[in-house]
Amino acid sequence: MDHDGPAIELAALTKNYGHKVGVDRLDLTVRRGEVFGFLGPNGAGKTTTIRCLVGLLRPSGGQVRALGLDPVADHLRLAPRLGYLPGELRLYPELTGAQTLRLLGDLQGAATAHRARLCERLALTPPDLARPVREYSRGMKQKLGLVQALQHDPELVVLDEPTEGLDPLVQEEFFALLGEAAAAGRTVLLSSHVLPEVQRACGRVAIVRAGKLVAVQAVSALREERARRVRLVFADGRGARALGRAERWSPRWHGTEVQLLIPPEELVEELRRLLAQLPVVDLSVEEAGLDEAFLDLYRRPVGEVEARS
Repeated sequence: MDHDGPAIELAALTKNYGHKVGVDRLDLTVRRGEVFGFLGPNGAGKTTTIRCLVGLLRPSGGQVRALGLDPVADHLRLAPRLGYLPGELRLYPELTGAQTLRLLGDLQGAATAHRARLCERLALTPPDLARPVREYSRGMKQKLGLVQALQHDPELVVLDEPTEGLDPLVQEEFFALLGEAAAAGRTVLLSSHVLPEVQRACGRVAIVRAGKLVAVQAVSALREERARRVRLVFADGRGARALGRAERWSPRWHGTEVQLLIPPEELVEELRRLLAQLPVVDLSVEEAGLDEAFLDLYRRPVGEVEARS
């Protein structure tokens, strides 16, 4: 058992469903202690990859290691060290919340000393836990799912759309828990469609498309390489006007204001030209968010973007 190697190591991971390819020769390494984002639209292969990682699917080819273990062959050794929240959480409706947590704790095969503290922090009260799960709202089921994923203090936590249905206050508590897990040296793989959440929590991200890896990069580097959002406000009441070569920067007009997306390497020159030629009275420049980086990478043809660590 490797205590010093990567928390997650995928080598040419392939999963086929008959003639359909779910994941195609995916290579990925996640270091211990990282909060790592895993991004892609529906059908990109995220859920298939996650299910191979936690031992719910057997790969068609390649190799998967979680904490140095084979998730299928070494399942009994991995389970006490792994926490998992699936994207589609299914629970036994007739069990109470407390019974559900005890059952899943038994299946995890590890002490659940953090259960009571997690329930308190995620606002699952004793009366809530005494009720059958069939009476739970979507948000309450999600909180129960988070507690079961974290109650045994696992070394590796895999979370698929973890904030679905959570109210804003509980979301804040969830991010505090993520920060504490990282500070304690735990590894978190976070898959989410909510890109600002990934940007907030993760140091690096992997982006997949059509079962292939598109990019692996630090969030900060992805943002720095993308176009800057520039807002210009003009002095007079005219609406859209000719911007010359700046028309290629996707202008979006709102009255006397225009928003442009300008690549960083051309930002200074383009702004100097615009300010010299047009009656600009105000401007602002914002660094691109992860959402712009994600969309930019997805607009490029397959094979144009190389994954980088």
